[in-house]
Amino acid sequence: MESIHQNGIPSIDVLESEWSSVLAGNGCRWRKRFFYPARLSTYALVTVFETEQDAVKFYEGNIMKKYTKNCVERRSYFMYCIHTHGNWGGANPLEVCENPDLTKKIAIITRATIKPMLAVKFWKFVPEVSKTLEDYQGLSYSKGFGEWPIMMQATFSVWDSLEQMKAYAYQNPSHAAMVKKTRELNWYREEMFSRFVVWDEKIQSKS
Repeated sequence: MESIHQNGIPSIDVLESEWSSVLAGNGCRWRKRFFYPARLSTYALVTVFETEQDAVKFYEGNIMKKYTKNCVERRSYFMYCIHTHGNWGGANPLEVCENPDLTKKIAIITRATIKPMLAVKFWKFVPEVSKTLEDYQGLSYSKGFGEWPIMMQATFSVWDSLEQMKAYAYQNPSHAAMVKKTRELNWYREEMFSRFVVWDEKIQSKS
C-alpha cells in the first residue's frame, strides 16, 4: 500500500491478483467484510494528484500496466475530497474540493494506527460491525487494507448516495457502538477520516 503526499485529486486502485504478493495489504474473506484472515492477493494503491488529467495519465501509464499485469480484477476510483480530518503518517495529504456534486456516489476512507496494547480488544469488535455491511442498502463496494494490516488498518467503501452512507454511519446500532467504544477506549494512536465524491470509476475483470 503506497500513499503519495500531494494536495489535489485522490484516487484508489484495489487489485485482485492471481498470485500472493509480499507487497499486499489486507483483503477480506468476504468482499463486504473487514476482518481476517487477510488475503495477500488483494492490495490497494492510494494516490493523490495535482489535476484530473494527471490522475488519468497515471492510470493509463506504463507503470500501472506493469503493476496490474497479473490482476484478475482491478477497481479504480477517481475522487474529489469533500471532508477530511486527522492524519495519515503524521500528515494529511488531502485538499477539500469546493462546490462538489453531492448527487454522485460517495466514498469513505478511514485509516488508523491501533495502539499495540489495545489491538486484541479492537479486533474483537470488528466482525460484528463488518457483518452489518452485508447487503446494506446503498453500499456499492467495500474493502479493508493496510500498510501493516494488524496495526495500521484502513477501510474503503463506496455508497450510491450521501443519504445512504449517513444512514449506515448514524443509524446502524453496531456502527454507533463501535464509534462509542473508540471514544471511550481511545485505541488509535493516529486516525484519519475522509469523505469523497466519486467522479469516475473503472472496473476491469479477467473472464
